[in-house]
Amino acid sequence: MKKPTPKIYRTTNWSSYNQALIKRGNISIWFDPKTQWYAQPQGKQGRNQTYSDTAIQCCLMIKSLFRLSLRMVTGFVQSLIKLCGLNWTAPDYSTLCRRQKHIDISICYQRSSGGLHLLIDSTGLKFLGEGEWKRKKHQPEYRRQWRKLHIGIDAETLQIRAVQLTTNNVSDSQVLGDLLNQIPPDEPIDSVYTDGAYDTKQCREVISDRQAHTVIPPRKNAKPGKDTKISSLERNELLRTVKHLGRAIWKNWSGYHHRSLVETKMHCIKLLGDKLSARNFQSQVNEVHARIAILNKFTELGRPHTQVVT
Repeated sequence: MKKPTPKIYRTTNWSSYNQALIKRGNISIWFDPKTQWYAQPQGKQGRNQTYSDTAIQCCLMIKSLFRLSLRMVTGFVQSLIKLCGLNWTAPDYSTLCRRQKHIDISICYQRSSGGLHLLIDSTGLKFLGEGEWKRKKHQPEYRRQWRKLHIGIDAETLQIRAVQLTTNNVSDSQVLGDLLNQIPPDEPIDSVYTDGAYDTKQCREVISDRQAHTVIPPRKNAKPGKDTKISSLERNELLRTVKHLGRAIWKNWSGYHHRSLVETKMHCIKLLGDKLSARNFQSQVNEVHARIAILNKFTELGRPHTQVVT
């Protein structure tokens, strides 16, 4: 049996997408003169903060975008402010380090026109330990520590709608409920696409509580459930379908391959750095959130639209 001929795709909006790629390097996107750069008085006892959360977030996003250290960010931002002709000052590196632990990063997104089709996956980000080359060359024993990043993206807008950073001993199924809770309750979720690591009763019940359709491939050693809950009955029907038609046909029929979009988004996140520079866990969370805010901004500027060439 011959393999099917791979499909050829063509970008239909190359002109507008090309302009969007150019705008990603436009400094005016990050430095708007109307931005509230300095913090407003809070009316509380003690010293007020000098810089607003918007200013700190802007510096952290630039840090992630250009992969700079905190000291380099201070000088880089100050030079950009001078080039833009603004009378602001840049936060020093101590302020950035301190505020990074407590700031609430604002992640903007566009809602889909219809129901939300959520694509979920996870990956690892290293924050301590040597590189792969030293391990392969010298085979040393040293500490290697990882964080686990879980994200959910909108299949229509390709923007990240849910994000959670955990330690590496937290399983994927434990985080699914937290990811779904980040979606506003008034926004309907049509379907949730995940891999076989989420094939648990808890995950299916959490998705069912949001009245969403579950697209999760069963594990190879999966057995039918004995309870009469709707999620268990649907999973039993899925097992019979996969056994009768085969796993490959079911994936094509259910649209499971759309989940490859979230794997592509994971690659984009690691292009901004596959290693976390912060050591404090909450600082690592905000470091990841800054990367997410950058990617959502890039996607908002424009993305390619492709179609199959017949």
